[in-house]
Formats: sequence, C-alpha cells, structure tokens
Amino acid sequence: MTTTSLPEAINRLLAEAQLPETTLHQVVEEVANALNADRCFLYVRQPDQHHGRIAFCWCRDETIPNVIQPDWQEDTTDLPEDDPLFRAAITLKPSVYVDDVETAGPDVLNREFEHKTFGHRALIHAHITWEGELWGILQPCLFGQPRHWTDDEKRQIEAILPKLQPVIEQFVR
Repeated sequence: MTTTSLPEAINRLLAEAQLPETTLHQVVEEVANALNADRCFLYVRQPDQHHGRIAFCWCRDETIPNVIQPDWQEDTTDLPEDDPLFRAAITLKPSVYVDDVETAGPDVLNREFEHKTFGHRALIHAHITWEGELWGILQPCLFGQPRHWTDDEKRQIEAILPKLQPVIEQFVR
C-alpha cells in the first residue's frame, strides 16, 4: 500500500484548479489506487437542501457495481434511520473505519442495508464536514474479504477530507 503520498497527491490535483467534476473524479480514483480499494465513491451533499447523491464512483473492474446516482435525493427522511453509518455522518460524528461488515455491530452499521445497497465487505465512511454541516462522504471499499485499515491510512484520509469540501461546494452550487 502506498498511502504515504495520498495527501500530497490530492494537493497536486487541487493545485491544478480544474473543473470541480474533473478534480473530484480524479480524487476518487487517486484514493482508490492509494488504498488498493475495489471501489471508491463520493457522496456529495447540498446541506441547505438536505439533498445528496453519489456523484463520483471509480471501480477496479466491471465486476464491481457502480453506484452512481444521477438524481439528487432527500437524505434526511428514512436514510438516517435505515443506515447508522449515514446517521453518524449527518450528526457529524467522526469517520467510521469498518474492517469487516460481517462482524461490525448494529451500532456501527445495518448489515442487511449494506448487503442490499452496496455489497462491500470492508469500507471507510469518511465524513466531509464544514462549519457544522455534512458536505460529503468519501467511501473506499473492498469486496469479498475483510481489511484492516491502518492508523497511517486513517491519518491520511482524515488529512484530505477538509481539502475536499471547497471543491464539493463548487460542484453542488
């Protein structure tokens, strides 16, 4: 795993000052490759509208489901009840690092919801927040096997999250 350069790689992408769509697509791919993930997606939000959608998704190959959502969806009705991970994000709790969906407790995630909606086995649910609002969720994941997320990987993911908020804000405005 070569996560040692993830913050630097993201800084380089941001310095290129491309369109927000281009930058965010490249960020998702960079994170996936750095973590050797099977898929990485970015859920973006319009906090003032309580709407969100998975706008960017990178998959290692065609066997991995692409979860792009073309339409904005209200995300403060049933989703926080059905998904403890989303509830943690919307209530501005720290990011969640799940080594194994199969062994995580119901206080962490809804196993049935994860199976039906995403199908992954290990994931990072990284919360992109700013000034008391959720702007996005970065979610690299693996299929078919658990994976331990190292302290170094966690530090690097947390280091890039605040840098993504301004780009997401440009995208959703």
